[in-house]
Amino acid sequence: MSIDFDLADGIATITINRPERMNAMDAEHYRGLSEAWRRVRDDNEIRVAIVTGAGEKSFSAGADIKSFLTAPTGLDEMWLTQKDQLLNRGLEVWKPVIAAVNGYCLAGGMTLLMATDIRIAAPHATFNIAEVKRGIVPGNGGTQRILEQLPYPIAMEMLLTGDAIDAATAAQHGLINKIVPMDELMATARAYAKRIAANAPLAVQAAKELAVRARDMDRNTGFRVEALVNRLLQCTEDAREGPKAFAEKRPPQFKGA
Repeated sequence: MSIDFDLADGIATITINRPERMNAMDAEHYRGLSEAWRRVRDDNEIRVAIVTGAGEKSFSAGADIKSFLTAPTGLDEMWLTQKDQLLNRGLEVWKPVIAAVNGYCLAGGMTLLMATDIRIAAPHATFNIAEVKRGIVPGNGGTQRILEQLPYPIAMEMLLTGDAIDAATAAQHGLINKIVPMDELMATARAYAKRIAANAPLAVQAAKELAVRARDMDRNTGFRVEALVNRLLQCTEDAREGPKAFAEKRPPQFKGA
């Protein structure tokens, strides 16, 4: 049982490794996942991250019901808003995150999925946010992101019934990018990651932040912030390396500087 972390060629792979519990997460695993996201955020060697679950059955079944619903935390923790922040609960990680969905993506697993940027799924993947069936509502952004990412009636059907959709339906509605055979899942995720990691890292992070923050800015403010960020990027070594490599017909060697 663990949150496994691997780093190679600028790509971090985070694996929720608790297959005997459908990769459901108790407090210990949530803390481990929080630490993993902070490392992705803070380590300059990391350019992109992949998150997946161990085995071939489940991405994550979300919070472990036995440890969370039967033993809720004290009300004092309601105001510890910076404690063990997660990707899907307030932690700002501007490096791109790819989800490789290898099976059940349920409740908190679905909430985690909605905080990622690119999503690849195996054909047998299943998606739901069924917390209303347990007497609670989706946490960690579950009620906040669903309407941004799915058409209103589809989102509300999932939210209010708690019923699941299959991978084909998820792809049809744009919740995931593509479906690939299970034995190609991680290779496909890594192929996306390599393409992203080959780009200028400061520009990639800026592009993600601008796109995400655009949801909370009026259009004219967004245009202005975009122009300001582009002006900053023009002063970087990478902004000089990109055109130079293009002119010399070679792959660019970006440094993130």
